[in-house]
Amino acid sequence: MKKDVLLQLIPQQGMLPLYFNKDTQTSIELLKTLYSAGIRTVEYTNRGEAALTNFKAMKKVCEAEMKDMYLGVGTIKNGEMAQTFIDAGCDYIICPGLVESVANVADANNMLWVPGCMTPTEIIAAETLGAKMVKLFPGNIIGMAFMSAVKELFPNLLFMPTGGVDTTKENIEGWFKAGVCAVGMGSKLVSKEVMAEKKYDWLIAETKKVQAIINECKK
Repeated sequence: MKKDVLLQLIPQQGMLPLYFNKDTQTSIELLKTLYSAGIRTVEYTNRGEAALTNFKAMKKVCEAEMKDMYLGVGTIKNGEMAQTFIDAGCDYIICPGLVESVANVADANNMLWVPGCMTPTEIIAAETLGAKMVKLFPGNIIGMAFMSAVKELFPNLLFMPTGGVDTTKENIEGWFKAGVCAVGMGSKLVSKEVMAEKKYDWLIAETKKVQAIINECKK
């Protein structure tokens, strides 16, 4: 099942690049660039009016040229929004918080959903709703010490910090030592400068650098 594949792929990849750009072509170019760097799953964030239109165009490109790319959608805040992107072909759903209506819609479609949590109470609620992976958000506010402290309480959950995760070896190593399965990589990797100036060669090199650090952390 796709859900099981993703629960293996995201930890295997060790990082989840995420971005939004209002321009359709730029969104596609960024996706192709990340694919060229070896990335096989990306979160496209629902943060602008063009998100759905762009997502549909990106999905068509995946189906035509990158059949092994799994395209998730992030910043989903209600069940209706979740269903809209499921209908558009998303492979999984990520939320900034814990939203029961999203869980219900995802479960009805047998789809992976990843809630955002920042307290033990929220993590317990997420686990009770059937979550298999939790996004620690915002990661830079919650911190590695929190992850390390709660990890043993939730042996059956996978954790992924998002928000403020840096591309440095020190930052990435700290998160993996604390017990995460992957790190969400947003503006520190796919920055406004990269998007505006189309620094795609830099993005490929930086993505490969991060992957090498992550692979070293796993050994």
